[in-house]
Amino acid sequence: FAMLFFHILYIFSSFPEEGSVRLVNGPDACQGRVEIFYKGSWGTVCDDDWGIKDAIVVCHQVGCGPALAFTTNAFYGYGTGLILLDNVNCDGSESFLASCYSLGWAIHNCGHHEDAGVVCPRQDPGIAGRTVSPYLGICQGRVEVFYNNAWGTVCDDDWDMFNAKVVCKQLGCGSAIEAKVLGYFGYGSGPILLDNVDCDGSEPFLSDCFHLGWGQHNCGHHEDAGVICGGAVRLVNGRHRCEGRVELYLEKQWGTVCDDAWDLKDARVVCRQMGCGNATAAQEEAYFGRGTGIILLDNLKCRGNETYLQQCSHIRWDVHNCDHSEDAGVTCALS
Repeated sequence: FAMLFFHILYIFSSFPEEGSVRLVNGPDACQGRVEIFYKGSWGTVCDDDWGIKDAIVVCHQVGCGPALAFTTNAFYGYGTGLILLDNVNCDGSESFLASCYSLGWAIHNCGHHEDAGVVCPRQDPGIAGRTVSPYLGICQGRVEVFYNNAWGTVCDDDWDMFNAKVVCKQLGCGSAIEAKVLGYFGYGSGPILLDNVDCDGSEPFLSDCFHLGWGQHNCGHHEDAGVICGGAVRLVNGRHRCEGRVELYLEKQWGTVCDDAWDLKDARVVCRQMGCGNATAAQEEAYFGRGTGIILLDNLKCRGNETYLQQCSHIRWDVHNCDHSEDAGVTCALS
């Protein structure tokens, strides 16, 4: 009887506490799809109203560093089972996600294509990485690494696509498109932490690659390294860099966006992501000419305050009822 009681007690104690949070399907335990435990099962969180303050609470709860970014539209893949929280609205000071305002347990109007995620840095020195650049999202920007309680940049000596591949993989951003040099995304500040980085592309973290040693370099911030990973945006066929047909990069190819539900809020996000000025027009019906290849997004519904287009609500990638006569475009003011 004592052994049976111990076995039952062990099984009971092995269950997570109600309201426990985990991150799933990311490259490490500090980034991924957010899942929360309630009434004996794990479920997901809907991305309606999901933002950086919510990510701050999640990163704190799972014991990782300060939140770097929040993700939407099942960035880390579709979950299964229940959707347990919707319209989460944290102020950032809460200790647990379940303490934040929401509609209530399992009350939602979402599907798993709206599963929320977060990107937090791991506490291990040198493991955390991020990209920094205004309005370009988490998948392109200046590369920074965390070491000795500070963020610092990476020198572009020997910087190449193998290094970019590791960074993009570490961030959960898919394949590398370009390795950028000479402060392409702006000059950083603070320490230059890595120089002469030489990856073979298989490393899980940039700090696993060969380098001269932490803080050892002969560089200035005009040599800060950057990357562009999958999910990049470009504008095609316009009169200047801030207008044109909207195209996204996914799985090694550029594709267009359908104009169903396309409006000025969507255009505003694109203009912000491109580092341009205010959106002045959301163009429809292939205003900038018909694209070719895949149509990647349809029925986009942005609130207008998203950092990048992929955070907006949309139906599944490559699911649409459009042709290229409906390619969406934008006109932004030059910044």
